[in-house]
Amino acid sequence: MSDWPDSAPPSLLGREGELVSVRISVEPKVLEDVLETLAGLDFPVNPQLYHKPALVTVEFPAWSARLDDVRRVLREHGFSPAALEVSGVLTATPA
Repeated sequence: MSDWPDSAPPSLLGREGELVSVRISVEPKVLEDVLETLAGLDFPVNPQLYHKPALVTVEFPAWSARLDDVRRVLREHGFSPAALEVSGVLTATPA
């Protein structure tokens, strides 16, 4: 049972919106390329990596106002912005 009301899941809000958890799953052979792409963002990305047999999931926190920037750099480097999964940082579960 949760201590949070059903109508309002917990969230962290700041000047740039809600703090969210961003998740991108890729094949291991392109992991380095994705990390290089994310390093080009104009805000720090501190990713956690989750390894599965055929995929690596890169997960990091970001402000919701920055999601368009993340999608843009992914698209510019040949990755599908649709690969992004976004959830509330307090409700996210590890990949």
